[in-house]
Amino acid sequence: MANANTTIQFDDDVDQIRRARSRDVANTTGTDFNDGIVFSRTISMGRRSFSRGRSMDAKSLDPEDPEESGLRRPGDYKQKQIFKGSQLFFLAYQSIGVIYGDIGTSPLYVFSSVFGNTAPARDDLIGVLSLIIWSLILMVTLKYILIILHADNQGEGGTFSCYSLLSRYANITNRDPREEPLVQLQRWTTNEMHTSNLHVRKTIERSNFLKGVLKTIGVLAVTMVMSDGVLTPAQSVLGAVQGLNVVVADISHATVVGTTCGILVLLFVVQPFGTTKIGITFAPVIILWLGLLASFGIYNIVLYDAGVFKAFNPGEAFGYLIRHKTDGWRSLGGVLLAFTGVEALFADLGAFSMRAIQISWLGYCLPTLLLGYIGQAAYIAVHPEAYAYPVFATAPPGCKVFILVIAILAAIVASQAIITATFQLLSQIIKLSYFPQIQVIHTSKRYHNQLYVPLVNYLLCVGTVIITAVYKNTTALGNAYGVCVMFVTFFDTCMTTLAALLVWRVRPWLVVLPWAVFACLDGAFLSSALTKVPDGAWFTITLAAVLAAILILWRYGKEQQWTAEKEDRRPLSQFVRADAEGVYRLVGQQGSKGGEPISFTNGFGIFFDKGGINTPTAFSHFISKLVSAPEVIVFFHMRPLEYPTVPADERFVVSQIRLLPNCYRVICRHGFMDEIVTPDLAAIIYRHVRQYVLDKSRSGAGSSVRAPSPAHNADNNNNDSNNTASDPEKTTSPKNSSSQEAEEVPNELTLGQLQAAYDHRVLYVIGKEEMHVKRGTALWRKLLLKTFLFLRDNTRNKMANLKVPTERLVEIGFVKEV
Repeated sequence: MANANTTIQFDDDVDQIRRARSRDVANTTGTDFNDGIVFSRTISMGRRSFSRGRSMDAKSLDPEDPEESGLRRPGDYKQKQIFKGSQLFFLAYQSIGVIYGDIGTSPLYVFSSVFGNTAPARDDLIGVLSLIIWSLILMVTLKYILIILHADNQGEGGTFSCYSLLSRYANITNRDPREEPLVQLQRWTTNEMHTSNLHVRKTIERSNFLKGVLKTIGVLAVTMVMSDGVLTPAQSVLGAVQGLNVVVADISHATVVGTTCGILVLLFVVQPFGTTKIGITFAPVIILWLGLLASFGIYNIVLYDAGVFKAFNPGEAFGYLIRHKTDGWRSLGGVLLAFTGVEALFADLGAFSMRAIQISWLGYCLPTLLLGYIGQAAYIAVHPEAYAYPVFATAPPGCKVFILVIAILAAIVASQAIITATFQLLSQIIKLSYFPQIQVIHTSKRYHNQLYVPLVNYLLCVGTVIITAVYKNTTALGNAYGVCVMFVTFFDTCMTTLAALLVWRVRPWLVVLPWAVFACLDGAFLSSALTKVPDGAWFTITLAAVLAAILILWRYGKEQQWTAEKEDRRPLSQFVRADAEGVYRLVGQQGSKGGEPISFTNGFGIFFDKGGINTPTAFSHFISKLVSAPEVIVFFHMRPLEYPTVPADERFVVSQIRLLPNCYRVICRHGFMDEIVTPDLAAIIYRHVRQYVLDKSRSGAGSSVRAPSPAHNADNNNNDSNNTASDPEKTTSPKNSSSQEAEEVPNELTLGQLQAAYDHRVLYVIGKEEMHVKRGTALWRKLLLKTFLFLRDNTRNKMANLKVPTERLVEIGFVKEV
């Protein structure tokens, strides 16, 4: 074994053998290597939280790539959470309290919305009931519960999540170059796909128009759910509170609206408690509500008209539509209210899991809803005037006050589905840079996708209260409600069809027929809902279009920003070089002096980077402008993981960058509940770098190829004067250090020098980027970019808001043109 003072040069053959052995050891022990150097700590992949990671390709695990050293690890990529046994049923219980409030409270107003101001005849009543029954079976159960829920992106649901899933299997989107290596791409090779499926993928990838359509669909689906998120709480709560008209005949309309607004504010106030606590609290309400609907349904079926069961014959639905022709088609806009909330069901997938949702729907919600609607029809068949308030009118004698209280509670819960879905969707679009960085709070360590977004919660609250005060009744709200739901369900149909072709690799001829059936159903309901546009639906469509324009504008601006920043995202070798005499110089660039020797100053510099794999932008500008660098340089990369927390002993990965003296890369792998930037961050980084240097000294670091000495240390044989020849304090051992720890490594940093640099000065260096529009830019592009830059300058910046000690903080300003 070579001793610590030996330098070994490898020829190509020997070097290849060393690399192969390093890979073998890394694969069997989990130890990582960088240029033959073992990291100061290893990742224990046996830990439960990281044991589910898929193996990655050889390139992503290449231990010889110093730019990616420690950045990508097996298990770091987000994985779908799998729940079994009691946890699965507990999630199913929670989901009842969050997801099904909207669908579960639809019996309050479906029949009244369909028939308007005219009491229905029995045949028409049965026809509408048949439409409701088969809508719940086909649109909710078959389409969503059994098919679309499978189109998740690592456990996350929603149309935009399905778009993200497609982008991992096909080249249909651009990504932030700093974050692209952190995304787990799983593109099928040519030999792994059927020819027809491969043709579909190639067609989409080659067409900018088709890629733009998919992006627009994904964004519109998000904004339409958000638009309905403003209406749903108002529709549900107001529909329940209006039941006071049945119990208290002379109650004023202002009292109903005021009570509704007060309840809505209370609903949004409890959101910070988190999905788990809210679900546990709300679930008994929905369970009781659906149980009462089912029991009232059985009561009315037995007591009044059991003949309504013939509505299970789909011919009754077709007969109703044929009899009423245009009016029957228009009434579909009221029938679709029976399954509004299904889009939130898919979006809320990440908070609960597919199995939990399937269990709760098939095991409880669907049977109780069917009994509830059938029971209402049985009563209305005998008492047609009861259609206006179907739940309260069909309640058994003596139960009206009780059912009113439960209905109001259930209506409050009904709003939870769309609120939670909005939180989920905002989190997804932020990850893909379609929206500025806003605070997203994870409310559970056990269930990773349960989120709370304070700003969105506040805006939804304000918007919902205003909408309630303006529209004042469920009939007016119903005119604005439902159009966006049908757009989203159609988008889900299209996205899932593409997922079946590109991700699941189902042959096209097996996909076309189901797509045609569901597209026809979506088209029938959507076309009917569009007739409401002049009566109020214009509001939700307009709101969705405005929000979509903002999201697409932000994304466009970010892509232009990435292009402008491209020249700064280069390997360190393109900024710095060492000449034959060991003097470090800037690499000459067009329009810059270049070739200037770099001076090294005392101190410990920490250069922040959001998560990229190349040289931090702050460092490239720092060294280019000042032609100077700290004695000890640390590139600090923050690597966020989709886990609540990362054990402290697995959080930091240290490697050395040999293109500069005393230059290290520290990867901080952290969970969404870990606090990383703390006042003692420098001490933590120093401790890990120190341990790395000590481990190299003990293991014989001279076995790797040495980098040249810094300029002021031209004497390669003087191992004691590395960067500190003029400072006697640098050559002394740190306090309380043993002689073994002070042992020197040839032309490498000693522990004494490291300690002295840290004691002398610690600097946190971050970049502060200012952007301007290039002169001569086209007017339309200039307007778009000016708007983007205005939004950018007035929104949260992840790097600029780092909470580090201000007295040690240095911001390196630079200007980029877009």
